[in-house]
Amino acid sequence: MKKLLFLTLLPIFSLATVNDGGWTTEEKDIVPQKDKCNIERHDAAELTQKEFLKRYAFSEPVIIYNVDNAEFKKLTEKNEMLSVWRDVDVTLNSANTYSYTRVPTTFGRYIEEKMKPQNLEMLGNETLYLFGDIDQKIWKPLLEKYQQPDWELPGHTAALSFGIAGAGTGVPFHFHGPGFAEVIHGSKRWFLYPYDERPDWNPDKTTLEWYTYDYPKLPRDKLPLECEMKPGELIYFPDKWWHATLNIKSSVFISTFLSP
Repeated sequence: MKKLLFLTLLPIFSLATVNDGGWTTEEKDIVPQKDKCNIERHDAAELTQKEFLKRYAFSEPVIIYNVDNAEFKKLTEKNEMLSVWRDVDVTLNSANTYSYTRVPTTFGRYIEEKMKPQNLEMLGNETLYLFGDIDQKIWKPLLEKYQQPDWELPGHTAALSFGIAGAGTGVPFHFHGPGFAEVIHGSKRWFLYPYDERPDWNPDKTTLEWYTYDYPKLPRDKLPLECEMKPGELIYFPDKWWHATLNIKSSVFISTFLSP
């Protein structure tokens, strides 16, 4: 008697592809990383509001881990987002320091056509990605599912800024007011300097180019504070700290900006 063989067809990802919630990155596009983190880390369950104000709020960055945003993470998986938001209008920004260029498109077109890994030949002002310029009213059903950080600055209000970008993208050095930033899918490396230690960089060059060519030449006393952020982690940055970001993989992320 012949035996019948039944095969179950499952989604197939290349062995050379990393998949996080449907957001895939080919291994060749993942930015190589050193196992280096010189920013203080704190468990979310143990960081009190009093300690946050005393140690970090006005003085230095901190990475807070074991942050729970499971519902928001589920809602930002790729297939889920495309099923809900595909036809919604969005505005893309150029990935340079001052974000001069803005290009309108739809969420679906950005994800399926325009979202690509960064390469070293592209300038920051030639690279477009989704961050910040989203209609808060339209995106309210998603944003209200995000569990905002538990820690507060007195007299400040919070505003959310949501983003998705490919591996190797990021924003070069810039500064603004204080805030939190959390990685939901993927991973992102942060580089930070105090305001009075202005880094040397070309505002139209990408963070990837700076990280590849300039960063290795920095003397020890000019190295930044830095760390790779992964899902379940958020970073707090104080007012007017210089910072640059580099998406190690295709990433989904959200920032909570604090304004007086």
